[in-house]
Amino acid sequence: MSANENRHGRRRLGAAIVAAAAFGAGATLGLSHAFGSSSTTAAAVTIPAAQPAALSSSSVLTPAQIYSRSASGVVDISVSGTTTDQFSPYGFGQETQGEGSGFVIDTKGDIVTNQHVVDGASSIVVRFKDGTRAKATVVGTDATTDLAVIRVHVASSKLHPLALGSSSSIQVGESVAAIGSPFGLPSSITSGIVSATGRTITSPDNSSIPDAIQTDAAINKGNSGGPLIDAHGNVIGVNAQIDSSTGGNNGVGFAIPIDTVKQVTHQLITSGSVQHAFLGVRIATQGGGVRIASVEPGSAAKYGDV
Repeated sequence: MSANENRHGRRRLGAAIVAAAAFGAGATLGLSHAFGSSSTTAAAVTIPAAQPAALSSSSVLTPAQIYSRSASGVVDISVSGTTTDQFSPYGFGQETQGEGSGFVIDTKGDIVTNQHVVDGASSIVVRFKDGTRAKATVVGTDATTDLAVIRVHVASSKLHPLALGSSSSIQVGESVAAIGSPFGLPSSITSGIVSATGRTITSPDNSSIPDAIQTDAAINKGNSGGPLIDAHGNVIGVNAQIDSSTGGNNGVGFAIPIDTVKQVTHQLITSGSVQHAFLGVRIATQGGGVRIASVEPGSAAKYGDV
């Protein structure tokens, strides 16, 4: 496993949270604390151009219809890189290979995926559903929300932007589908329901990602960065992690909410980076409420403390 594959996180219920990206011989481990210390500042949200019109709330699609409408906009991402962690099982400076998923959001060739999918990449190749391959460059990444935007230069006919919905009104029990490349099998779809909302997962830099969507739609290694789509054909989240004792799907997956994705990707596309507020406290749950578990040295919360 690479350096990103050895993080450990909060959901220690006899299971590890693993980021659902196939990398090398195993899964990249992504870790979650109950709460972290960073939050995403609000940004003006601009829906990418040439996005297909969202279906009305009364239009309910079957998984087959969702696949027919959306699969052409989902891509397989192959990554080559070099390990930089001296403690990596692969050894310092060794070449590694990884694979994940992503989806097109505009006709400029911008593609959303997870930060941990492209982290440390020296080469990124995108494969579309029709088999077309293209090299991609990184527009921007944000480890705090585990999101990234990469860009390809291909004919506009190859680009099929997916409709972005809203995660603010998601209901527990509603139907969803995940499309991606589990175990390197591109253009695969699984379906299930929203198991819970308002979950908190941990990003690659150990910050918390609030309002994550929990789903029982099968998510495995290689699904990272792919879309979680509701029954109206709209993307409501980016698949990122699973809770598993084996590294495989146990019916507990997590997606980053699309409202967060829209804010972050807007900043990445316009400036290449994301600004975050940082208070400097780590929160823990207690008796149905929360408490300050620790204060980060040198942070705003620590300022003035003697």
